[in-house]
Amino acid sequence: MAVILYARVSTSEQTIAHQHTQAQSVGFVFDEVVHDDGVSGVTTKLAERPGGRRLFDLLRRGDTLVVRWVDRLGRNYEDVSDNMREFMRRGVIVKTIINGMTFDGATDDPMQKSVRDALIGFMAALSQAQAEATKEAQRAGIAHAKASPDKKYLGRKPTYTEAHVSEVIALGGDGVGISEIAKRLNLSRQTIYRIQRSPDEAVAAVRAWR
Repeated sequence: MAVILYARVSTSEQTIAHQHTQAQSVGFVFDEVVHDDGVSGVTTKLAERPGGRRLFDLLRRGDTLVVRWVDRLGRNYEDVSDNMREFMRRGVIVKTIINGMTFDGATDDPMQKSVRDALIGFMAALSQAQAEATKEAQRAGIAHAKASPDKKYLGRKPTYTEAHVSEVIALGGDGVGISEIAKRLNLSRQTIYRIQRSPDEAVAAVRAWR
């Protein structure tokens, strides 16, 4: 019976290491850590992520899946609900680092099942609501910045430099993979994708902030 930590980050401000350390600080010991770096829980379903697919391959009856919170599995109500219930059907125990919640897929008691499933639905809805509230706040902030007469809206400040852009292009040209480039330069996979997709825009963003 394995204990597996699943960690997901979608921005450069978040880190996989932090979620790992946070879990260890409350007593979890893992047989394996599975993660997705630079992946949005809003736009990408769990089964469509590399780490998410690995979870479905790994987890067996009696295993324990640890997540910081259920929003690491997704930010969409249907996706989170479906994934949690699939793990339950497999007899997997899901535990959260925050609040120390446990969802036991092995229980046969109908009352416990109904309470558990209702709570899963509530938490899935909460994850989506939080994501939508965050997006709305971001839209409002961007609109305010664009409307300001004394300040040009520059977008989010880049986490990379012009030198990083050159290194990303050079390493990619040498056939180095996205994950390895991100590791070497200490940048997120999402940032590497963005730079490779449009190097000119990446450089322009750096210069605008400078």
